[in-house]
Amino acid sequence: MLLFVLICVLIAICMFSVLDWIISCIKVKSNIVVENSHVMITGGSSGIGLALAKLYLSKGANVTIVARNKIKLAQAAMVLEKEKVKKSQKVCIVSVDLTKDLLYIRNAYKEAQECNGSVNILINCAGFAYCGTFENTDSEDFKLMMDTNFFGGVHMTKCVIDDMKKMEQGHIVFVSSIGGQLGLYGYTAYSASKFAVRGFAESLASELKPHNIGVSVAFPPDTDTPGFENENESKPEATKLISETAGLFTPDEVAEIIIKGVNNRQYLIWCGVDGFAMNTLTCGAAPPSSLGEVLVQVLLMGPLRLMILFYLWSFSRIIAKCTKAEKIQNKSKSE
Repeated sequence: MLLFVLICVLIAICMFSVLDWIISCIKVKSNIVVENSHVMITGGSSGIGLALAKLYLSKGANVTIVARNKIKLAQAAMVLEKEKVKKSQKVCIVSVDLTKDLLYIRNAYKEAQECNGSVNILINCAGFAYCGTFENTDSEDFKLMMDTNFFGGVHMTKCVIDDMKKMEQGHIVFVSSIGGQLGLYGYTAYSASKFAVRGFAESLASELKPHNIGVSVAFPPDTDTPGFENENESKPEATKLISETAGLFTPDEVAEIIIKGVNNRQYLIWCGVDGFAMNTLTCGAAPPSSLGEVLVQVLLMGPLRLMILFYLWSFSRIIAKCTKAEKIQNKSKSE
């Protein structure tokens, strides 16, 4: 009996060792040195982007924030100047509309290059959400969300990629959303743009790994930002009730989690208990970050699949209740 147990333990050790070796071959190995590096953050004038800029400055990095509104950028720059820990650190601002063509964005990127040099870490954080049922969402809204949430990141990544390859190091982050893992009522346009981000990032990660360039996708839940306030103005009642089940994070909390994920060269970055569950359920063929992560995913994917069915059932009840109330309201208006 003891011999059998010893053999099982040895087999398990061998299996884990092989798995660990495979994961080490797949994962980008070297860590990012944050101090004195150049961190560029799109959507950096407010919300999660601004929180990330503050944290990176507190760690000794040089930061460039990118956004459209020049006034907000200037205000953000004044806030960020106070976060510097060394006089030599630089805070640069670049005003650019990421929905424009690549040539226009490349010209704007050169401003950041001239100020802070080549980018070591790019965080594609710019994005917005317009919520509404499919029939109440204009085709123009679909296009604008794709242009901002998806193509904005594609174009900015095009700008930095050559320099990162020359340096043989770098890291690129795409801020998706928990709505980029799970399609929800009222998010037909938004979820489409955020799901696209993940597909792009997963393919890009395989291309950049030989050049020692890491890729991460972050999936924050609802976060208390100006964008979230604007989003709530168009949000259907059913969407509001469903969103409330996941709670509300602060930009600082999300920024801390993203930076930790980048430091660990983590591909999928999740926030909170619900984020962990969705990350485990939707990991699919995503690049692994560690042996521990893989083992947890293998062990918990089945039970979490059963758990999510109860969530979907509760969402279905909320939607049915709101739809019924809307029908009654519409009927009373027509009479």
